[in-house]
Amino acid sequence: MIYPYKKGYAAYVWVTKPDGKRARKYAYGKTREEVHEKWLALHAEAKKRPVATRHRTLSAFLAYWLDSIVKPNLAPLSYVSYEGYVRPYIAPYLGTKRLDKVTVRDVREWLTKLATVCQCCAQGKDAKREVSRRKCCAVGDCCESYPSRRVVQGSRDALRAALTHAVMEEEISKNVASFVKVPKPRRRRIKPWSVAEAGRFLADAAARDDRLFAAWVLVLCLGLRCGEVLGLTWKSVDFERGELYVDHQIQRAGRQILHRETKTQDSDDFLPLPALCLKALRLRRAQQTSDRKAAGELWQGSHDLIFTTKYGTPIEPGNMTRMFALRARRAELRVIPLRNTRHTCSSLLVALKVHPKVAQRILRHSQIAMTMEVYAEASEEQVRAAIGQLSDAMGGTG
Repeated sequence: MIYPYKKGYAAYVWVTKPDGKRARKYAYGKTREEVHEKWLALHAEAKKRPVATRHRTLSAFLAYWLDSIVKPNLAPLSYVSYEGYVRPYIAPYLGTKRLDKVTVRDVREWLTKLATVCQCCAQGKDAKREVSRRKCCAVGDCCESYPSRRVVQGSRDALRAALTHAVMEEEISKNVASFVKVPKPRRRRIKPWSVAEAGRFLADAAARDDRLFAAWVLVLCLGLRCGEVLGLTWKSVDFERGELYVDHQIQRAGRQILHRETKTQDSDDFLPLPALCLKALRLRRAQQTSDRKAAGELWQGSHDLIFTTKYGTPIEPGNMTRMFALRARRAELRVIPLRNTRHTCSSLLVALKVHPKVAQRILRHSQIAMTMEVYAEASEEQVRAAIGQLSDAMGGTG
């Protein structure tokens, strides 16, 4: 039934809400024809699925999603990442809109605008500084700190993830963010180190008695990630069988440093340890024993970590990344990101005479053919010379 309402017309349909209860859902419009069309659409929707009669704002839903869905079910780093997109980039622009009223056009216009708004101005970064230290936006000289393509894409992905849960909980019928495409940021390709360069790096670290020498060996020879290396405990190492079990990592999540399980169960594995790795780990154990004696009561090693500060506390992943760059400069090598050492790892395994089947396990290749391609590419003379330098630096150990 359509009836006059205020300056137009209204009608209602009995619907089943997401909680299973029955309630009226109203449709409004300026003309009978407009209300009739909305009434028919509402009838069709009510036959397909439960219909919410009240809708919160997007900001309210995002707060609920972060606290009730993301925080208890995903990794702490995922929560920090999503919250870092929601708070400064999504809520200020779309937060006041009703959840069910956000359209594809709204999302597209938001992303277009986001890419052209100086975030120093929008977030008041310069205004938060002391008056004497203000230097750009707060004094009328915009620094044009626009979000990168990666930030724009991450913001869209965060909104899409949140709206996916809204669809699952039947608060909305479709995910409008999934219909908006954004240009993918181009990744700059960085040439990895050759075996000769990796050998120079390790030889320099060994000659200087670098406290993180064993960590660099594991990164370069086993292809471990920074967090995985820092998360290793002495229980992870079996010196008799020559194996390393990787199942934990160190992560920085907001203001916390966490020692937690690796991202997926597939990341957990027993890795064979080449002789060079075993030698480096034994050196590290002796070094840590010396540190513990020197620190005395100040020692704080509660997790039995292999790589710690002089007082037994975990090493920040960011600090290890910076130290890797500093060590590379010290060895007069071109600086590459720590994460770009995996390709070098495969060539080093050739140099260490690691059997292809063992290398396949270390590199986590699904097919032995992939490993054999790596072995075929490696230059025998080059890798032998590099390992010879490293062997000399470690006192003639192979």
